[in-house]
Amino acid sequence: MKTAIMALFLAALASPALASGSHAGGHGEAMAVGEPGKKAQATQTIRVSMKETDDGKMIFTPNTFKVRKGQTIVFSIRNAGELDHEFVLDQEDKIMEHKAVMEKFPEMEHDDPNAIRLAAGKSGEIIWKFTNDGTFKIACLVPGHYDAGMHGDVTVAKK
Repeated sequence: MKTAIMALFLAALASPALASGSHAGGHGEAMAVGEPGKKAQATQTIRVSMKETDDGKMIFTPNTFKVRKGQTIVFSIRNAGELDHEFVLDQEDKIMEHKAVMEKFPEMEHDDPNAIRLAAGKSGEIIWKFTNDGTFKIACLVPGHYDAGMHGDVTVAKK
């Protein structure tokens, strides 16, 4: 039994994501959705609120966005709800992979430029440059929130 516990402990130490409770820098390769932008180059600010509704849904308002390839956007995000919420921007398959990991490790914190977690009443921003056209996702990956409706689409049109 002591050997099994020690093995689990050593495995956790070997994995920075688990040992620190976060997964900073998890996107070493170029992201299809784009890259962190510079605020001075932003051409648009999109204000987004995150909250729960009286009927049990969790929503982004708005939850669909249209931008142009090459455009830098400031997402000004406010948690108008009573629970912690996240705003994660990525490809749909990456969102679903991340969702599965979050369900296993719900206290995981993020240090990624395409994601922000906000406590109730708090605000923050993500500055993002869309380098590819296509349809991408936004999602709250706090366990249960995506399934309660907290996701949306970002359509990036060619210039």
